[in-house]
Parts: sequence; structure tokens; C-alpha cells
Amino acid sequence: MLVPGWLDADAQLRLVAACRDWARPPAGMHTVRMPNGAMMSVRTVGLGWDWYPYGYRRVAADGAPVKAFPPELARLARSAVAEAYGGSVGDIAGAVGYEPDVAIVNHYPHGAKMGLHQDRDERADAPVVSLSLGDSCLFRLGNTETRTRPWTDLELRSGDLLVFGGPTRFAYHGVVRTRPGTADPALGLTGRLNITVRQSGL
Repeated sequence: MLVPGWLDADAQLRLVAACRDWARPPAGMHTVRMPNGAMMSVRTVGLGWDWYPYGYRRVAADGAPVKAFPPELARLARSAVAEAYGGSVGDIAGAVGYEPDVAIVNHYPHGAKMGLHQDRDERADAPVVSLSLGDSCLFRLGNTETRTRPWTDLELRSGDLLVFGGPTRFAYHGVVRTRPGTADPALGLTGRLNITVRQSGL
């Protein structure tokens, strides 16, 4: 479910400021090395749990305890799920009583992207809430079986809300490219920030 412009300008500014705080060490923003030795082109920081390929841990990459999951993100994510699904919220697995406890904040500098992948490291099928800040991107939402077609390409802009749950909870998805220079200069942000909020089930 895509809700364009869900975050107003003030909410976006508050989240960008919060991301700057979360990005500071210890347990700050870092680049993840994949099992094949490749480095991801995004930089990431975890809240509540630290994501690594392929699981979660309480200790960040620098050995420091992971930053706490902010209550304000939990409230925002619960509102997002309720608004995205409206009257059909009861039909979506894990949407009623949604209790998120982890967030992954990714910073996409110019040229960064993310290959098609599934969010399968959680032990819950509750929806994933995705918030976009800064530069627009081309987001690819695929199917649940393979990384190949069919897929749907969406342009995600700053302030947009995307929630995927129910039949699409385990769909392959990724960022094909960002669109440098499309962010509102008032955000003071270079590149794109994406905040995904999840219920780990851990």
C-alpha cells in the first residue's frame, strides 16, 4: 500500500534530525559486508536490533550495544499500518496488534542501490513500514517466488509511506536507482534516507 506524501514537511525534518542522531557512534551508521565479501552501497544503522546478513543481534558492528528502538517510531509505524489498510486491517496478518521493535535506517548516497531481496530475517509475518526521505528513487516490488518478473516499479518521493504485508509481505523488492538532486533543499539532506520499521518476532 503506497500513501504518497504521508509525512508533511515538519515530520520529515524531525525524522531527518533523528536519523542524524541515530547515525552517530557508538553503534552508528556503517557499511555492511555481505558474505561474498562485497560491501553494500548503502550505509545503515539499526535501532532495537542490529541487522547483519542474515539475522539480528543486540551488538552493533563496532561492538557497542545497539541503540534502543524509539517509542515515537513505534507510534508512527502503528499509525502507518492503520492508515494504509483502513477498514481491511483485520485481513492483514500481524496488522492488528502490530508491535514493531526494530528499525533499519539506510542512507543512499548518489549512485547507491539495493538488489532485489526478501525480508525474511524476522520471525513474524507482520507488515513492514517504509518511510522515504530526501531524493526520490525507483523502487521495484516483485513477486514472492523469484527475483524475475512480474514486478511493479514505483517512484518513491520524500514523505511517501509504503507498507507491505499480507500477500506481499515476502515479496522481493529493491531500489533500482535514486534520483540525485530531487530532495527539497530545506531538508539539508544529500541522497536518500529510508526508514523501515518491522516486528522482529524475537
